[in-house]
Amino acid sequence: MKSIKKILGLIWIILGPAAMVFMSWQAWDKISKAEAGVAQTNTALQWGIILLIFIPIAIGLVIFGKYALAGEYEKLPGSSEEI
Repeated sequence: MKSIKKILGLIWIILGPAAMVFMSWQAWDKISKAEAGVAQTNTALQWGIILLIFIPIAIGLVIFGKYALAGEYEKLPGSSEEI
């Protein structure tokens, strides 16, 4: 189980930046394909909001993966009395 947590930690560390690159590429693609004017502005605004919300999620994935890779989740308490 410990090795699975470490492997998943590595996957999450890779997944965070990879997802950000993919989302930024998608945003650039969709904005550039939108019609000029109001449609392009609306598309840019929508993707800006999406990226603004997703950036902390991607950072959280990296932090979560770092802790999993470091073995921090191996010391979980068995009951609330151990907290």
